[in-house]
Amino acid sequence: MNVPIEHDIYTLHRGTAPLFVSLPHDGSHIPDELAARMLPSARRAPDTDWHVSILYDFARELGASVIVPRHSRYVVDLNRPPDDTSLYPGQNTTGLCPAVQFSGEPVYLDGQAPTPEDIASRVDQYWRPYHDALRAEIERIRDAHGGVVLWEGHSIRGSDLPFLFEGRLPDLNLGTSSGASCSPALQQRLEAVLGGQGDYDHVVNGRFKGGYITRHYGEPARGVEAVQLEISQRNYMDEDSFAYLAAKAARLQSVIRALLTAALQR
Repeated sequence: MNVPIEHDIYTLHRGTAPLFVSLPHDGSHIPDELAARMLPSARRAPDTDWHVSILYDFARELGASVIVPRHSRYVVDLNRPPDDTSLYPGQNTTGLCPAVQFSGEPVYLDGQAPTPEDIASRVDQYWRPYHDALRAEIERIRDAHGGVVLWEGHSIRGSDLPFLFEGRLPDLNLGTSSGASCSPALQQRLEAVLGGQGDYDHVVNGRFKGGYITRHYGEPARGVEAVQLEISQRNYMDEDSFAYLAAKAARLQSVIRALLTAALQR
């Protein structure tokens, strides 16, 4: 088994299959000097994609490469463009260095929000190393196999977030940038898996169509296909305490495994 590549910003597990799982919001660490500027509620990093690295741990058994960051999206959001252009114009969202929580509550104490200089520094220190590693691994896999599927694993609280969406989010939310980030054949295989299981409701290219990573790196014409799966956290954890619920997670993992297996079909 390959030894993981440990970096201050991320851990990269290199695999042997044409599948690369990126988990850009799994990190929850906030450096002390930044946490001191935040509201107590934000210091808990509540908007973390909690435990997705555990949920996707089996992916390495399939030969997938996996990259997991260390730091919270409150430090810098790895799934936003470096110029902070909105991914969802006209809808509420959070930015490159979020100043607002998903709840609508501020992240920072009064007068402590990041300045443009702070943001530029965080992009250089945290954002670029992750994306350099992401790009290099995509190209390594593509060169070795003639193609690669980049799988973006995400999760979010599935209700009570009116700042972002009304009502209840479906259990499984597949995003392919409205079909632009992957081939029609791959999307059809994934939709068939989602349609064939009866445990979870789902939507394709609904509220979450794929973030910056899916949209930026997905180039199906050159053999790089990108897909995002946003999971409602109620399906594998307690959304209030953030506790991982292994029995519920195991049931969900069987569906994720089927999706990744379909992604590996050529």
